[in-house]
Amino acid sequence: MSRIRLAVIAPLLLVALGCDKGQSRTTTVAATVATTADSGTPTGAAVVPAATQPSPTVAVSYEDAESAYKAGHYSDAAELFAAYTESKPDNPWGRYMLGLSAWKTGDLARAETAFDEALTLDPAHLKSILNSTRVLLERGKVTQALQRIESAIAIAPQSGEAVRLRGRALAELGRNNEAIEAYQRAAALDEQDVWAMNNLGLLYIQLGRYTEALPPLARASELRPTSPVVHNNLGQALERLGHVGQARKAYEAALAADSTYGKATTALARVTSLTEIPGAVEVDLAALADEFRSTVEQWAFVARDTTSDVVDSIEQQ
Repeated sequence: MSRIRLAVIAPLLLVALGCDKGQSRTTTVAATVATTADSGTPTGAAVVPAATQPSPTVAVSYEDAESAYKAGHYSDAAELFAAYTESKPDNPWGRYMLGLSAWKTGDLARAETAFDEALTLDPAHLKSILNSTRVLLERGKVTQALQRIESAIAIAPQSGEAVRLRGRALAELGRNNEAIEAYQRAAALDEQDVWAMNNLGLLYIQLGRYTEALPPLARASELRPTSPVVHNNLGQALERLGHVGQARKAYEAALAADSTYGKATTALARVTSLTEIPGAVEVDLAALADEFRSTVEQWAFVARDTTSDVVDSIEQQ
């Protein structure tokens, strides 16, 4: 009798993730099977080649693959979602999650392909549009990224995330004024959007407009005190304005949030050797943050008022 060695896919802990609940999520992949012919096989007995023998299968559910992703096992998740999509080729969520998993492993080409396949199945799949835009930006395909994010805004004009991504694409294309407007609108659509504020502040720094960078970055650091990126950018603006002591505190806050954050480590070493400008008055960051909060509220009011006008106009047609 043949001795069979069966490689079994280990079960994964189930972790809930908000994806499509309306489609069947169970598929199967062939398990690896190795067979060894028994030396006692009767002469003349029919021997079926191993390659043609029916292969035992092990079920791969959406939840199994999803659990691997949530556990941070992105390579495993990518393979599990790839197997899932073979049996459920019409489910855009499987391809979307394959794209996310591949992106997390750094395989941008595979991620782009998976997101494109999801969008072929469902052109209005907003999450695939948004995350494929990020992948396209990372791959340097900025014009294509902008075109794609414009389609997201056409689908969901009130999505602050989509508008913020549009700002990123515009900034990378050097269309800075439009990028600033996009970040401001993103903040108006979501008054807690730390990354719209951070990106706005960073763009101001890149343009040498350091004073204008302080309010959005001060507000962002209030909203997200554990973000090393925000604190580091705030430190950059303060340092360039000559507020060495406050810049040092910002870099220290960045490293307190993440001791491995290299940019803050380098910046802190740099400012440690600098001397505060005599008579320099500290910036009231709390006041600047509050000022920016009020400004965003005004932007939000204008955005809501504009939306109402558009709705009224459509209803009258």
